[in-house]
Amino acid sequence: MQHDDLTLPPVLQIGEFPAIAQALLNERLTLHSLADIDADDALRARIGAIATRSNYDIDIALIERLPSLRIIATSGVGFDRIPVEFARERGIVVTNTPDLLNAAVAELTIGLILALLRQLPLADRYVREGMWSRGAFPLGSSLAGKRAGIVGMGRIGKEIARRLEPFGTEIAYSGRTRQSLPFEWFATPVELARWSDILIASCPGGSATRHLIDAAVLDALGAKGLLVNIARGSVVDEAALVAALQRKAIAGAALDVFEHEPLEAGSPLCTFDEVVLAPHIGSATHETRLAMARLTADNIVSFLTTGKALTPVC
Repeated sequence: MQHDDLTLPPVLQIGEFPAIAQALLNERLTLHSLADIDADDALRARIGAIATRSNYDIDIALIERLPSLRIIATSGVGFDRIPVEFARERGIVVTNTPDLLNAAVAELTIGLILALLRQLPLADRYVREGMWSRGAFPLGSSLAGKRAGIVGMGRIGKEIARRLEPFGTEIAYSGRTRQSLPFEWFATPVELARWSDILIASCPGGSATRHLIDAAVLDALGAKGLLVNIARGSVVDEAALVAALQRKAIAGAALDVFEHEPLEAGSPLCTFDEVVLAPHIGSATHETRLAMARLTADNIVSFLTTGKALTPVC
């Protein structure tokens, strides 16, 4: 397949993409690396777009080096690592890939919850290490009848709720405003945590939600409560979470995102049997990542050829 339009300006790629996504981007766009533009000032001056993923930083200094930059297209929902206001001031459009990953993230959320309740990582180890012949594995807990509180009832939050309902789970949520939903609404995460057996963080990242799940929320969740974070690592105060786990203030946690990624092997979070860890794989399916890459390319091509982005955030 040829590039969509051979007159398109060159595109700077920031970060790595899965192989299937990279192949699609290579077919659609003329991609260059940071090393390429560092070695060629003329190329740097012609860069018209940035293609990136939501777990990579795009800083102001980089944008200032690209005088022809018109669009930053991130493959993912989050755009908290892009200086959106600065881009807006310079007339640069920022796009993301909403909705495409909702199902995949919601599926993983259910998997993390079940892994916690039924102690699946420990059960797997129990069999592999030959412990089964020595006795029965400890009993787990059922999801049926549990109260699940969702912090942030956006697109992904609603998908999680839809998948929880068939399990016979009672659902409530917190957010800035009450929505027309058949679920109870709480004004603050503390109130929601006090009601919940399982607290699920599903809100955007950024300064407004930094450490939204703090010591007060964890204390409200209580000694039998479980925390699940599939939002952004910044949403949970990890130091407070570690302290809560150490003093048994909550029963456990399942985390797909962290304040600093990748999580270091020596992190205290790695020491708890009652914690399930995943390497930020919420959207990491072949189908989802390919669709996200396709929309990322579509946004760049559409904006550079028509002046209109398909899914702009600014």
